[in-house]
Amino acid sequence: MSQKIQAIRGMNDILPEQSIWWQWVEENIIALASAYGYQEIRPPVVEKTELFKRSIGEVTDIVEKEMYTFEDRNGDSLTLRPEGTAGCVRAVLEGGLIHNQSQRLWYRGPMFRHERPQQGRYRQFYQLGMEAFGFAGPDIDAELILITANLWQRLGLTSGVTLQLNSLGDPESRARYREQLVAYYQSHHAALDDDSRRRLESNPLRILDSKNRQMVEINRNAPQFFDHLDHGSREHFDQLCRHLERCGIAYEINPRLVRGLDYYSKTVFEWVTDRLGAQGTICAGGRYDGLIPQLGGRESAAVGFALGMERLILLLQQTEEAPPLARSPHAYLLLLGDAAQQQGVAIAEKLRQQLPRLRLTLHCGGGSLKSQFKQADRRGAEVALILGDDEVASATIGFKPLRERREQQQLTMSQLHSQLQQLIEGEK
Repeated sequence: MSQKIQAIRGMNDILPEQSIWWQWVEENIIALASAYGYQEIRPPVVEKTELFKRSIGEVTDIVEKEMYTFEDRNGDSLTLRPEGTAGCVRAVLEGGLIHNQSQRLWYRGPMFRHERPQQGRYRQFYQLGMEAFGFAGPDIDAELILITANLWQRLGLTSGVTLQLNSLGDPESRARYREQLVAYYQSHHAALDDDSRRRLESNPLRILDSKNRQMVEINRNAPQFFDHLDHGSREHFDQLCRHLERCGIAYEINPRLVRGLDYYSKTVFEWVTDRLGAQGTICAGGRYDGLIPQLGGRESAAVGFALGMERLILLLQQTEEAPPLARSPHAYLLLLGDAAQQQGVAIAEKLRQQLPRLRLTLHCGGGSLKSQFKQADRRGAEVALILGDDEVASATIGFKPLRERREQQQLTMSQLHSQLQQLIEGEK
């Protein structure tokens, strides 16, 4: 017997008992995207490596250590996408979608980073994101945050998640702040950990986001970004906060929130939880007005977010108030006898065509009446439909409720149609 081939470490299967949670979350997000006027975009999984070097930044951990990069047969350097924003921006520029117009877009799919796998952090992981292009004001920042707040409400996450906000200012104010920050950390150079020393010259803002315990006290006393924020960014941030307050959205200002990618400016935000250990960020985003010209487009405002599906589902599975929607069959069709076996497929298909919302499972593979009833019950069907040779001859079908105590009925096809319609319409 050949040795079994196992999945790559950090790249996990999503089995049926898990995928129902994914479907439930995605259905809610898609409904919200439509309600707010966002359209779906599907960029490819593989992009030119240069796209991520120019957008994310060559001195970030993602580009330096985590990307899956390879040469194709033409000698081109390609990379499995480590995040979704860069590919989305490349797509809208290439497609001419933001030339003298604004766009609200959303995407979903797998991302890839070569990290040490742990709960909530995998080498292949899934994100769902929304991006808005051509809107310069804080109202669109507020809208994106409100979409996420609406999602938590729909999913039953009424507690356990906290919104954190910060502003990274414009490039000039960030440059002034960077000088102050570098001077501060240089004065504490001996106390810095290895990662912070490496980042000191390349990306000192990332030191503020360090999870290393020995950096906590040093970061607590670091210069505050708000002291160096330009007037326009401060006004933008104040208006955003007022929008959220008018809509009843609670938030915390976190001056250490910097995000991990180079392209952010002005608003940055995260939704965090204390229920998932170290991997506490379930959704994050912000404004990146400078990225589009950086990738060859004209100056244009841009803002967006991405949420991590694995972490969100882990959190939901700890929350009893948020069970996924049932996707069990409405009906399970049992077949007994040669005539029933011959007619069963056609009868099931006719019912599905007449009732497009009907979830009907057809029993395949034969078996006794008892074993078929067991299958119907195991699948969670609401009713069993019994088709035997006698039913074929009389153009009737047995109708047996499985979730309540009611006698089996013999129905004509028109009566069956009516009963199944009531079952569909009565579903919550």
